[in-house]
Amino acid sequence: MNRTTISLLATVTALVAVTGVASLGSGEQSTAPAGQARDMPVERTALTCPRPTGAELATTEYTAYTPGGDGNGDGADGQEEGEEGHAYLLPAPEYVAGFGTGDEDEDSDEDADQDPEPLVALQEPGVPVSASVDTYGAPALTGTAEQRLAPGWTVQQTTSVRSGAGQGLLGTSCQTPDSEFWFAGASTAEARNDYVHLTNPDAGPTVVDIQLYGPEGRLESGLGGEGVTVPGGTSVAVRLSTLTDEPLADLAVQVTARTGRIGAQIEASDAQLGVDWLTPVSATTGPLVLPGIPADARTLRLVAYAPGDEDVALDVSLSGPTGSFTPAGNESITLRSRTLTAIDLEDLTQGEPGSLILTPATGSGAGAVVVGLRVTQGEDDEREMAFIPATAPIEQRASVAGNTAKGTTLSLVAPEEAVEVRVTLSGGSNGGEAPEPETYTVEARSTLAIAPELPDGTKGRYAITVERLDGGTLYASRTLVKKEDDMVTFTVQTLPDDRSRVSVPQTGEDLSVLTD
Repeated sequence: MNRTTISLLATVTALVAVTGVASLGSGEQSTAPAGQARDMPVERTALTCPRPTGAELATTEYTAYTPGGDGNGDGADGQEEGEEGHAYLLPAPEYVAGFGTGDEDEDSDEDADQDPEPLVALQEPGVPVSASVDTYGAPALTGTAEQRLAPGWTVQQTTSVRSGAGQGLLGTSCQTPDSEFWFAGASTAEARNDYVHLTNPDAGPTVVDIQLYGPEGRLESGLGGEGVTVPGGTSVAVRLSTLTDEPLADLAVQVTARTGRIGAQIEASDAQLGVDWLTPVSATTGPLVLPGIPADARTLRLVAYAPGDEDVALDVSLSGPTGSFTPAGNESITLRSRTLTAIDLEDLTQGEPGSLILTPATGSGAGAVVVGLRVTQGEDDEREMAFIPATAPIEQRASVAGNTAKGTTLSLVAPEEAVEVRVTLSGGSNGGEAPEPETYTVEARSTLAIAPELPDGTKGRYAITVERLDGGTLYASRTLVKKEDDMVTFTVQTLPDDRSRVSVPQTGEDLSVLTD
């Protein structure tokens, strides 16, 4: 198998969207005048998946999916016939400084000539593919999708830990590599054991800086958070408690690649509350929307950090099924510049599903805010946690894979005006027909929770695609629930826009490249 290199991405920066690259030679004929931008589907998308948790009694399910159509809601592909391309993931072995990847042996020269087997390789848009692996010793993954399989390509990684201190359900959507990430809700407390997983999808090495921020601001440390080397095509796990001597209950974390791009996610493990992935926060000036708080949430802990020069005041509201309200006792939050604030929000949902909305108060200082929410369910020894980050809106379309016939809830949030939304379910990864799409109206300042109904014959995991058709701003998340030995476990993933289309500048000149 020939693997396509992705180093050329650096040479076409002007054509890069967050999720991929659009080609100027895709077969669509431009109708825009020279000098005007042209909207096109991306033709290349990259993803990284973190190494699964190291628990011995655990299984990880991967589900990959590319929706039919190209992200404009009309079902047109936008590429030439026959250009199916590829979409698959490959191992990114763990790198240990001074010890290579740990895979070196006397047969290494022979193994180097063999391409690794791809995981969850897609064959066509609209049909999900799943694979199950024994989690113990499983590596991180990197991969690309091209041509018709690229627009909206998504991969869900879900791990079920059956026993031990980390028992529970860990879920994350594999992420687009980038140069900087923010997290809110990490910890170096005695009960926590948090690791930041760094994955380099490119051939060349990169150097990564990890910076921690607490209630008193930036944590100064000479313990190794700066200058973490991540060789090309490998993954590095860094325990946060090795970067500081301070045991802090709540932290914000900034991860920056000095060159190139990486994937970064935090595996947050708590001795009493289980384990889940802490995913990057969409830092914005507001409103900040944290969608999909389960109806039976027991506790909510909000962690927020203002990295700018000014203090920021935020008005707090909860968007529920019938509208929004301001919670008594938590009407507003004031964040001091460059310091972290953590607040427990007791009895916020009152037994109904909802979404937290934070809006800059009148007269508040400007600047982006990094905010995340830790949610727990269950009681006593059967408690488990999940994390909901502030997320970006769905401007046009988003998809989430790895859904199960039972225990899947889609949350749609309209924080301002009402929104018309189309929801499309795929067939199952092991068979079954896709049902007809359904259209919903999410009323202004409300959260609509949907438990999808699947047709008989659906087998395996399926995907959900959400399209914003008309109206105001739309946010979304998906909750997975699984019952494990009488314990109810759960995980929540947000749905930012899939960035399946990119604006490409037009030109009257021939930009083709002649080669010998």
